[in-house]
Amino acid sequence: MSTTRRIDTTHAGSLPRTPELIAANDARRLAEDGFTLERTPEFESLLTTAVADLVRRQLDLGVTIVGDGEFGKAMTSAVDYGAWWSYSFQRVSGLSVTGSDIFSQQPVRSAPGDVRLTSFPDRRDWTIFAEAYQDPSSGISTGSTATAFPSTTGPLEYRGHDAIASDIANLRAALAETGAEQGFITSLSPGSGARIANDYYATDEEHIWAWADVLREEYAAIIEAGLTLQIDDPSIAENWDQINPEPSVEDYRAFTRIRVDALNYALRDLPEDRIRFHLCWGSWHGPHTTDIEFRHIADLMLAINAGQYSFEAANVRHAHEWKVWKDLELPAGKKILPGVVSHATNVVEHPELVADRIEAFASVVGAENVVASTDCGLGGRIHPQIAVAKLASLGEGARIATERLFG
Repeated sequence: MSTTRRIDTTHAGSLPRTPELIAANDARRLAEDGFTLERTPEFESLLTTAVADLVRRQLDLGVTIVGDGEFGKAMTSAVDYGAWWSYSFQRVSGLSVTGSDIFSQQPVRSAPGDVRLTSFPDRRDWTIFAEAYQDPSSGISTGSTATAFPSTTGPLEYRGHDAIASDIANLRAALAETGAEQGFITSLSPGSGARIANDYYATDEEHIWAWADVLREEYAAIIEAGLTLQIDDPSIAENWDQINPEPSVEDYRAFTRIRVDALNYALRDLPEDRIRFHLCWGSWHGPHTTDIEFRHIADLMLAINAGQYSFEAANVRHAHEWKVWKDLELPAGKKILPGVVSHATNVVEHPELVADRIEAFASVVGAENVVASTDCGLGGRIHPQIAVAKLASLGEGARIATERLFG
């Protein structure tokens, strides 16, 4: 991380794709396996140019720690499981699509000492606000299109070598071309990968550890390329909403600890100062009244072997939780990357508000330990014009905070 006397800025990963890249992704054909998308020289050339242009735009907007926008992680109409994490299915073998969708899954009930994830439509936030979720005019409606996810039906193995090599090469080329000092690439956590159905491994815990073995290959490739690895893991916080009925905090922490241990196993012997961990409560634009409080899981987040921790803090459901850090000790040499602009609203945060949020965190952990970020990925969640405005506000707010904190 930067050692200069300034507030560095970054974002949580996904940024809006260009219309040309979206069209090119939609034109790609699926292989016979139903998962893998073809990689033509023409597409690769377009992707390389798009990533370089994106990095240049980030620098122009005041982002100092840049990413590839997840441009190499295809979100395409050719694949009918279009969630942010679906790219991982193209990089792992041992999966099958059964034809069922997430809205036809049966509810699963948990009990004390037996915590299990229920089906997506049985999430507590979705059931409490069922009328809103089913109303197309609400702005949070899930719509009528069901999303199919694969199941694990065989031994998991990593097969994304070409894809991650492309991601790495494109970002490294963009860094060299623009002079950007630091770049990061995102990758899925074992706990998030294992949220699909397990029809092969003996237990759900064994399923999680299998994902840890698989994803380590991608983690190591990013680190060995001289880049920073960001672990995307909403499961640490978001799983709470997908357990019905609501569990005790103690049971949930035990359920989550397995996922923390599996991730640390996957990260073993990799340098912590090149790893950042991203926690969020799920990116959907809903009420989030069933989110777990940050204070219940903050120490579990810090137990993850990373050097930097990214989390939602501009989200209006969690903006007050900066005060948790008054009683939570940040380990020496580590940094926090709080979100100071949100993906959950079209309102563009004023730079003065961004600066105030940065200063609040600086007051409790030290200005040298704060990197200003976004709550979550902006790609696919807000209009590209608004995303640009939010990044510009992020950069200007960090400049204001730098003047106040460092003089």
